[in-house]
Amino acid sequence: MTVQPAMPMSWRRETKPHKFCPGCGHGLVLKVLGQAVDELNIQDKMVFGCDIGCSLLAWDFFNVDSIQTHHGRTTPVITGMKRANPNLIGVAYMGDGGGYAIGSQHLVSAATRNEKITVILVNNTQYGMTGGQMAPTTLPGQKTETSPYGRDVSKTGNPTLGPEMVNAITGEGAYVARGTVSKVNKLKEYIKKALENQINGNGFSFVEVLSACPTNWRTNAEKTWKFLEEEMAEYFKVGEFKVPGSREEEGQSNG
Repeated sequence: MTVQPAMPMSWRRETKPHKFCPGCGHGLVLKVLGQAVDELNIQDKMVFGCDIGCSLLAWDFFNVDSIQTHHGRTTPVITGMKRANPNLIGVAYMGDGGGYAIGSQHLVSAATRNEKITVILVNNTQYGMTGGQMAPTTLPGQKTETSPYGRDVSKTGNPTLGPEMVNAITGEGAYVARGTVSKVNKLKEYIKKALENQINGNGFSFVEVLSACPTNWRTNAEKTWKFLEEEMAEYFKVGEFKVPGSREEEGQSNG
C-alpha cells in the first residue's frame, strides 16, 4: 500500500470548487499566498480578512482564522486585530475598489502609521463582481460599463498608482511591491517577503497584484493575456518599490 504524504495544513480544502469566473486571477493570487503561508509555517498565527467584491469569495479558502468585512474596511479591521494581539500575522485581502476607492482613507492612514500588517490588493482595472464598472485603476481610454466611450482622464482623473503612493507615504521598515499573475513565481516571492516583513516586525507591507477579468473585459485568452502583460504592465510598473535595508531604485522591474 502506498501512503500519500499529508497535504499542507492550509491546503486541505484544495478540492473545493473554484468560485471565481474562468480566467480570473484571484485563484492564482490565493494559491501563492497559501504556498507562502505553508512555507513560513504561520497558519496557526494568521488571520485572513477579505473585503466585499470578488475578494469575499476567498473567505473560506484557507484553514485559518478569517473575517469578512464591510466594503473598504478590511484594512482597519485587520489593524485593530493586530494591535489587540501583536503576535498575530494579519493579512488584509481586497480589490482595487476596496483599497483605492471606498477604502483609500484607511489604506493611507495605515500606511502613514506604519501599521505592522500585510495588505494584498488585486488590480483588475474595474469592479468585477458588480458587472465591470469603471474603477480607480481603469486605464485611460478603457471601456467599461460606466465609461462606454473609454475613460476620459480630463473628467475622472488618472488611474491610481497605489504602490507608488504607499511608497511615498511610508517610512523605514515598509515593504512595497507590485506583482502580476502572469509571473506567479515572482509574485509569490513578493507576497512571501511582505509576510516576512510583518513577521520581523518591520512595518507596513503592501503588494498590489495585476490580475485578469476576461468576463468583464470581454476578452478571449489571447487578448486577456495581451491586455494584462502589455497594456496594464505598461502603465502599472511591476517590481519592488521599497525593501527594508535596501537601496533599490523606485519602480525597478524585477519581473
